[in-house]
This record gives sequence, structure tokens and C-alpha cells, in this order.
Amino acid sequence: MTNVVYLRMKKNVNLHEMREIYLKDIAYVSTPDSSLKSKLERTPIYRITKKDKNLVVIDSILIIEHLTRLHESVEIQLVGTNQTIIRVMQPKNSKSSILVITCVWILLFIGTSMTIMNFHYDVSMQEVHQKLHYLLTGEKSEFPLWIQIPYSFGLGLGTLLFFNHWFNKRFNEEPSPLEVEIFNYQQDLDNYLNHKENKMNIGKPAD
Repeated sequence: MTNVVYLRMKKNVNLHEMREIYLKDIAYVSTPDSSLKSKLERTPIYRITKKDKNLVVIDSILIIEHLTRLHESVEIQLVGTNQTIIRVMQPKNSKSSILVITCVWILLFIGTSMTIMNFHYDVSMQEVHQKLHYLLTGEKSEFPLWIQIPYSFGLGLGTLLFFNHWFNKRFNEEPSPLEVEIFNYQQDLDNYLNHKENKMNIGKPAD
């Protein structure tokens, strides 16, 4: 009697150490037979070693071949994505991370400030404020602060609303444009890895 097993690969898996990979680590398994499901989930799939460095791509076809070779009465039905990308995360030094974040923050702050100032200079924003002040009051002023100060606060507030974040606080559930761009970049990177890095030995026994 053939047992039908539905298999859905996880798209990304992050590990903090090099170890043996089981089926449950990289895929969701569904079958009416609970004992078979437990046995399949504990099936060794691959052992990550130093030669893999920090990246392994596991293809579903190789997994299906491996499982059907071990369990002849099993029929695998694949659902969803075809590969799982495993990333081995290197331990981070908290002090060095804080230093890197601080340096990046300073560079971004200076770069953003220069960009905003150069933009306002290119569009002659100060002259626009002066003319707006003259139109509203009939008087000329080199520094119409009653316009410039609220404008500066509004610029900062608009930036916060645009990126939808204040440190770790989110204003609403919608993703920010930056998060969307990062997601698109990650999708493109995963697609590249699926095409270029899909070479591995499956079912390698543990050392």
C-alpha cells in the first residue's frame, strides 16, 4: 500500500552552527499516518561542514529521490517552492556590532544631510520661502523663520511617516518602502542562488 506524503520546502532556513540537517528542518511534512510523519521528519538529509562555508541550497528533487530510496512505499507530492536555502549565521561580537552600527549611522546622517541641503540649494528653496513670505506679508525678509522652522520639522516628520518607523516602533502594519526594497533584493538574491548554487550531495551520513 502506497502512502501519500505532501512535502512543502521552506524557502529560507538560518542556522547558528554546522550540524546535521533533518527533513523537519527544511520542509513541512503532511500525511495521515502520524508514525510515518514522525519517521520522515527525523530522516537525516545533509550534514553541513566547513567546505560548505555558510551557504547550502537543497533541491526538492534530490530529497524526493532520497526519501523514496529509504521508504519504497511512500509517494511524495511536492507543494510550493522547489529549493531551500540554508544559511549558517556566524556569531557576532556585540561590541563590534555596536561600533559598526554607530559608524553606519554617522555616515548615513552626514550623507542624508548633505543630500537634503544640496537639493534645497539646487531648487533655491530659500528664495522660495522669501517670495512666499513677501506674498503673504507684503514685507521682504532674508530669513523668514516662521516658514523655515515649521518646514524643517515637517520634513523630518514626513520622512518618519514615509519610512513608517521610529526606532523599533512601527506606526502601522504596512511595510515601509525600504522594507519592500530589501525584500525584493532578497528575492533576487535567492533566485540567483537557486540557479547558481544548486549543487550538493544529499543524504550524506553524519560523521
